[in-house]
Amino acid sequence: MDNQNQLIQARQQKMQRLLDMGVNPYPNRSSRSHIIKDLWDNQQKFTDDEQKVTITGRIIALRRQGKVGFGNVADESGNIQIFVRKDNVGEENYEIFKSFDLGDFCQIEGSCFVTQMGEYSVRATCVTMLAKAVRPLPVVKEKVVDGKTIRFDEFHDIELRYRKRYLDLLLNPEHKHAFELRAHIISGMRRFFENRGFLEVETPILTPLYGGAHARPFNTHHNTLDMELYLRISIELYLKRLIIGGFEKVYEIGKVFRNEGMDRAHNPEFTLLELYQAYTDLDGMIELTESLFKFLAKEVLNTDTVTFHNTEINLTAPFRKASMLELIKEYSGFDASDFDYDKIKTFCLEHHIEVTSAAGAGKLIEEIFNHFVEPKLLQPTFVIDYPREISPLAKAKPDDPNLVERFELFIMGNEYANAFTELNDPHDQRKRLEDQQKMREMGDAEANVIDEDFLEALEYGMPPMGGIGIGIDRLIMLLTDNTSIKEVILFPQMKPEN
Repeated sequence: MDNQNQLIQARQQKMQRLLDMGVNPYPNRSSRSHIIKDLWDNQQKFTDDEQKVTITGRIIALRRQGKVGFGNVADESGNIQIFVRKDNVGEENYEIFKSFDLGDFCQIEGSCFVTQMGEYSVRATCVTMLAKAVRPLPVVKEKVVDGKTIRFDEFHDIELRYRKRYLDLLLNPEHKHAFELRAHIISGMRRFFENRGFLEVETPILTPLYGGAHARPFNTHHNTLDMELYLRISIELYLKRLIIGGFEKVYEIGKVFRNEGMDRAHNPEFTLLELYQAYTDLDGMIELTESLFKFLAKEVLNTDTVTFHNTEINLTAPFRKASMLELIKEYSGFDASDFDYDKIKTFCLEHHIEVTSAAGAGKLIEEIFNHFVEPKLLQPTFVIDYPREISPLAKAKPDDPNLVERFELFIMGNEYANAFTELNDPHDQRKRLEDQQKMREMGDAEANVIDEDFLEALEYGMPPMGGIGIGIDRLIMLLTDNTSIKEVILFPQMKPEN
């Protein structure tokens, strides 16, 4: 029998001893008079008054000798030493204490005092087992390197941390910080939009069609209706239906699902903010985006700048604004403004950029941008004037039908926001989606599908408006200085171990 199984067996034997004593190792009820932080914040008061307290938490340290035992109990707010003497708790209760192991959850009743060694502690008058941990927690070790104490454990293995996040958070509580900040950032976003008069809504996740983005979907089957359904890849088309229905400012924060590759910036399910506002346009979305980023930095992080991967990002000044064609010429020297397909294709082949049969001049221009420009956009930059071919839901520029009123916000080589002056001409929209369908037939699996129900809704009239999508996980990465999306998703998708 290996060591792990021996430890589990020893804990199970202690649990059986409790059962034999008539003690339930997993009782239904617990009580707590104070969190541990309260005891530390009011140390003098609790020590002087000998006020009765009841704390609950997990045992993180334990040492027993004869009729006396010490330990440390931790809850979410902190940890404190406990002092358990057989004479104080009684013989039967001390037997329960002898069944405690590291990792068990317990309830301690008693009063606060300071030991002869000067340690602020809780002197127990009664101990209660709340939940027996059958498996021992991984051991945390320390070693001294160059005069510094380094704390480490098996959960410094990154993949293991993601697979067993509950143990990662338990053993490395500093990793909780990013997820606490995530909650505060999302809460801040809601405050920001509420202050601007937006209504938060919920729209379907299971949809009969998917659309609103270039992506492959996950599909499933509904037994009762006997029909195929898809997990949404975007929130856009339902929110636009709400604008048609009379709402003027709506947004949703929710999960979307894309059946695509996984890397440091992509997870198959991720959290997306989508927002639509009537009677505005791309310029309105630029102002909103700048204001949102500044608000989150200032109100949530109390700063005007953030550091990401050792680079300081300034979120205060107006962000740079430049066209995609202008940036391609700046970084590659190539002028694609004439949309000459043969010339653009030749340039791509010369620079080993993939050319697919479904890609027109607009798609190839995007590939050139991705290759030459995107990684070099470090400070916040609004990339505007996208090819019409790759933007089927955005309005064309009045002075150039090859381009649309669209921006993507890039910071440190990553995209953080995507916005349009939204297309509201039902005839133009149908033609664009039909063009997308042709691209699908030529092999582009990520091209948009034709949504007849949305097109019908559009024929009832949709006001001019601006819309934006922001990937929240990437935004959290930026604001918490994490270079992997798995660090800001509590339970990221993982490949099976076997």
